[in-house]
Amino acid sequence: MQHDLRAMMSRALLASASILAITTPASAQSSAQPPAAAPQAAEQDGASQSSVADIVVTAQFRAQRLQDTPISITAVGAAELEAKSQTNLAQMADSAPNVSLKPQGASFGPSITASIRGVGQNDFNPAYEPGVGIYIDDVYYPQLTGAVFELLDLDRVEILRGPQGTLAGRNAEGGAIKLYSKRPSGDGGGFVEVNYGIRNRIGIRAAADFGITDTLAVRISGVAKQQEGFVDRIDYGCANPGSGIPSTQPAGDCTISKLGGVGYQAIRAIAFWEPSDKLDVTVIGDYTRDEHTIAGEVLIATNPVNSPNTNPAPGVVYDDRFICGRYCNYIGTGQPAGVWTPPIPVDPFGAAGTPLAATQGTDRSLYKGWGVSGQINYALSDAFKLSSITGYRTFNTQFDSDDDISPANIGFGRNYLENWSFSQEVRLNAELGDNLNATVGGYYFKQKSTYDSLQDIRYVPVYPLQFRQPDPTKAEAKAAFAHLSWKPIDRLTLSGGLRYTTESKDQTYYRLNYDGTVNRFLDPVGAAYGIGYSGADTLDYNGNGNTTETVTALSGLTAHYSAKRWDYRIAADYRLTDSLMVYGSVSTGFKGGGSNPRPFNTQQVIAFRPEKLTAYEIGFKSDFFNRRVRLNAAAFINDYIDIQIPVLTCPGAPCAARLNAGDARVKGFEAELSAYPIDGLAIDASISYLDFKYKASSLDPAAAYPTNPGGVSANDPPVSPPWKFSVGAQYKIDLDKAGSLTPRFDVTYEDKKFGGAAVISGVRVLNFVPAYTLANARLTWQNADEDLDVSFEVTNLFDKYYYLSVFDLRGAGAGVRKARPGNPREWAITVKKKF
Repeated sequence: MQHDLRAMMSRALLASASILAITTPASAQSSAQPPAAAPQAAEQDGASQSSVADIVVTAQFRAQRLQDTPISITAVGAAELEAKSQTNLAQMADSAPNVSLKPQGASFGPSITASIRGVGQNDFNPAYEPGVGIYIDDVYYPQLTGAVFELLDLDRVEILRGPQGTLAGRNAEGGAIKLYSKRPSGDGGGFVEVNYGIRNRIGIRAAADFGITDTLAVRISGVAKQQEGFVDRIDYGCANPGSGIPSTQPAGDCTISKLGGVGYQAIRAIAFWEPSDKLDVTVIGDYTRDEHTIAGEVLIATNPVNSPNTNPAPGVVYDDRFICGRYCNYIGTGQPAGVWTPPIPVDPFGAAGTPLAATQGTDRSLYKGWGVSGQINYALSDAFKLSSITGYRTFNTQFDSDDDISPANIGFGRNYLENWSFSQEVRLNAELGDNLNATVGGYYFKQKSTYDSLQDIRYVPVYPLQFRQPDPTKAEAKAAFAHLSWKPIDRLTLSGGLRYTTESKDQTYYRLNYDGTVNRFLDPVGAAYGIGYSGADTLDYNGNGNTTETVTALSGLTAHYSAKRWDYRIAADYRLTDSLMVYGSVSTGFKGGGSNPRPFNTQQVIAFRPEKLTAYEIGFKSDFFNRRVRLNAAAFINDYIDIQIPVLTCPGAPCAARLNAGDARVKGFEAELSAYPIDGLAIDASISYLDFKYKASSLDPAAAYPTNPGGVSANDPPVSPPWKFSVGAQYKIDLDKAGSLTPRFDVTYEDKKFGGAAVISGVRVLNFVPAYTLANARLTWQNADEDLDVSFEVTNLFDKYYYLSVFDLRGAGAGVRKARPGNPREWAITVKKKF
């Protein structure tokens, strides 16, 4: 279904402005900036065409120059994001060293995989912790679902590598990604940007900034964009007459729809009030609607599957004939021989509350979310300043997934996920003389998710699995933290942080038939089980503290997890010269445990412990040649303990669980370069390397091959690309009164990355996402007044065919190996007017 631009904009602009994840730094109106606020990009020092900007960040609870902060950070301003044609978070991460953010395949809906230095998460299920903290204006976004954010009216993005548990509001084991919105200034400025491109790409972005009173300013921004998909969904029977599979399309037109489309709308409003030089208040609201065809996937290999349970329709054998091509597939939108009762309160693609036949599924994905947040900064005195950060967010999403992407009825799912979260953070910042800064604070977080899905999985060898699983998950965390920065002598700074966290999670299981009765295949009467762990972390059933309880019913069972953790960070930096600083640090972090959210039988309710990380890092930050060249680099060694891995084999196959595999040693480095060799010429580059090695002696046999055919081996490579680099250059040609012309060229490379193992016909097969190199080009004309830009861009200039992800279910018996290809070559023209 295609929406015209007028309808998109009307929905976006009429949607109630809500508040996204929190606090904007204090406005330029303020005479005394709060310690946690960094100047906006427009205020920061640096001539954009002749020297590197002196970027200011807030990674340690106070405004600091990037070059004075002893953390490996990538900081990118709005102008650079625009110059690189980066409009969403995943695109921005492509050029950040040792960072991987990729959109997921159709099975996982509108979600991402996220990792920094090989630590993160690739499963959207709300029972798992992300491992990489994403923050919008200092408020934590708790899920991977919906995290492919449009970079709407941002001031800057900061990516902090390494554990940030003592510094960020919610523990971030791998690192943190922080987005900061442009704050209101009351100057009456703003912009309007429109673009048009290939496959009917139409987009509009706009922002307006205005003053209400001398002390109150408001900024409103919005985006609406649409584009047809690039993967053809083809009716198999139409394209293959005589196959025995009936056609549903008119003769001669076998394409049903185009998958991988875009249909994104969002609006945000920010109000900044500063009644005095001691007090300022920021309130932010946002609303997002993202509706489009599901991710376009292609079938790349099969393991033939044919059994009475798998294929009730005679003659439909699952094999390689359903491999379609580079940009096409044969997905269905349901499975015959089943009538489903919708698991969701409102069905956006059908009549609410009306039973839908399985054949009435869709090929669309819908995400709707809104949030509100606020920050209060109050100066108690010249030395002490208090900050309060409050955020609330809620979203829901629905998507269908034909996992075999064929007319063979192997597996189909209808998914609905809803989530709300609340967070409150309080910080007291102290400037105790010229050489001592301190922050103490507390943090509270609470969320509830309900993942309700209908699953029809017919490849199970003993019986077909057809069930509903409306599983709620509740989580809560409390933390107290402190951070100190001390300069004992000139040029030497010592920093330290400490955080105490207590967290809990309750997950309740339901395995029902479509009519709401208990599914006795999955939950047989009298089945007994009881798997948990005890010690510093606990997991028990029904919250009674008994980790050895025998349970005889799955539906209604609640798995309770809790943990208490201390995290610390110690760092020292020394400025050898005014342009060269060296530093070293030791920091820790953890990712919470829990219980398998997808048990197919009672024996698969398996606990997994938290994973823990201790990171050792050294690095330097340097500016040379009157700040025409900046080179920052870091090297690290991580001790990674109790790593949580996905497995496809556990008691009673198939399986989709997490187990603690064991420990690993992770080593690597990253470097970033910015240079202005001559006026007008800008060059930026980055490179990173990651070496991941399991400790063979630490591997748990339950999670390791060959005891577990789908488990890990001591020789398995990292799930992040070992090598990654990017390089870009632009040159501004001055045309005098005719303005300027700026050509730009970018190249990014990602090494092949490991996607897990599968055992096929007794042979262990490693899955990889192949390496790829992409090139982008952009040409921008700007008028002499620098308030009008016209740009022509081409992404994936050489039309490289590559995969974003590979998903292999052959080892679980499903017979399918599929991939999500990246976007082919695309072009667009953009016109932007500033006022």
